[in-house]
Amino acid sequence: MARKNGKDGNGAKDDKAEETRSQAPWSDHPPSFAGWARAAIAGSGTAPSLSPHLHLIPPPAAPGIVTVGPGQAFSLAAINPDATGGLDKAEAKAALDAQRARIRSLQEKLYAEHRRSLLVVFQAIDTGGKDGTIRNVLEGVNPQGCRVWSFKVPSPEELDQDFLWRYHRRTPGRGLIGVFNRSHYEDVLVVRVKGLVPEETWRERYGLINEFERLLTLSGCVILKFFLHISKDEQKERLEARLADPEKHWKFDPADLVERKSWDAYQTAFDDALTRCSTPYAPWHVVPANRKWARNVMVARTIADTLEAMDPRFPEPRKGLEGITVPD
Repeated sequence: MARKNGKDGNGAKDDKAEETRSQAPWSDHPPSFAGWARAAIAGSGTAPSLSPHLHLIPPPAAPGIVTVGPGQAFSLAAINPDATGGLDKAEAKAALDAQRARIRSLQEKLYAEHRRSLLVVFQAIDTGGKDGTIRNVLEGVNPQGCRVWSFKVPSPEELDQDFLWRYHRRTPGRGLIGVFNRSHYEDVLVVRVKGLVPEETWRERYGLINEFERLLTLSGCVILKFFLHISKDEQKERLEARLADPEKHWKFDPADLVERKSWDAYQTAFDDALTRCSTPYAPWHVVPANRKWARNVMVARTIADTLEAMDPRFPEPRKGLEGITVPD
């Protein structure tokens, strides 16, 4: 029997249609939109909005880290990769343990609050220490609330999309910490050095990356970007160490020696990316990374300080818990 305007052929009200409308926050929208709106309200207390009230200006980085000033020309050559930020190696383990404890505590609140997210980006030249930093700094973090993504050569499916597609689909959802081991910056670094796309293409990507990161920050995702800075001599020592230790042979790739020949070209590409893509809402932090123990503490403290500035809080408890008794 035909139904029109929520009534059946006898003029009776269509109860199912009315029920669907009554559940929607705005009754003049179709049920599909209402479902999206309900999910948004449940997740954050308001519908998602690209508005400045979600925009956190990141706190200062830990001592020893150099933050690239937005709009300022930057050169890695001016940064001493041996710097330790005044840290003492003998005290580094205790300092790292303290920062990791802060991260674990704040991550639990971020996950429970389910309102904002944190994206931590790591870039470095080969052997720069991305894997080691992630492993050491995030030790003990609840994996339920943390995702680590490593971006290698794009797959055929990824090459069929725009260059940001594979990164955007891996950004962290509410309550999560996301970690990029290499990132969207590969498309203005390795792509540039190897000449994989025309210059006008990779140059345009700086602006697109800034817009992408602004979209994320205005949607409630705080971005921390770390560039791990090592010297050419340090890279040589790390490559030789991999060759000398049979248990590290799996980490040695002869292609790294080819890439090493492009050291100067990569330094120029890094300088341009750091200069063009350090913004007030997503600045670049350059970490002196020759000394692994100092690097780990500096990164851990900066992550902990940023989470603290986000001020995540446990949700309000359900009412009436005081009178509940758990049965035997």
